[in-house]
Amino acid sequence: MLHERHGCPVTTDSRLGENDRSATGYVAPPRFWEIVDRFFAEPETSVLGWERAVDAQTRIKAAVRDCIATHGDSAGHLCIVSHGGVGTLLLCDLLGEPISRNHGQPIAGGGCFFAFDGATWMLEHGWRDIVP
Repeated sequence: MLHERHGCPVTTDSRLGENDRSATGYVAPPRFWEIVDRFFAEPETSVLGWERAVDAQTRIKAAVRDCIATHGDSAGHLCIVSHGGVGTLLLCDLLGEPISRNHGQPIAGGGCFFAFDGATWMLEHGWRDIVP
């Protein structure tokens, strides 16, 4: 949609995927949310074989920095689309705070965004609903 409306180039980067949960495969709620709580509460632990939150955060930060270096235009505008957990891990880093679910999307079902300055790695605003 962004490409069609604004001519933005579209690329994909597997490093912007959510944490690797292949060790358990699909887990249905409410058990899934219990595991997610542990993932964020114990970022240096592989919960049930899942990728550790600290490793996912490192991977995500590298992908975002590479994306900015490769695709940022002269005005610095860039839209990175990913999952809520990915955004939460990135947002924790932008805030300079430990990994925590406290900075997760505030709206159930997603459709949220935040903005930051890629050159300074400073948050411009936190989560907002994508639909006004």
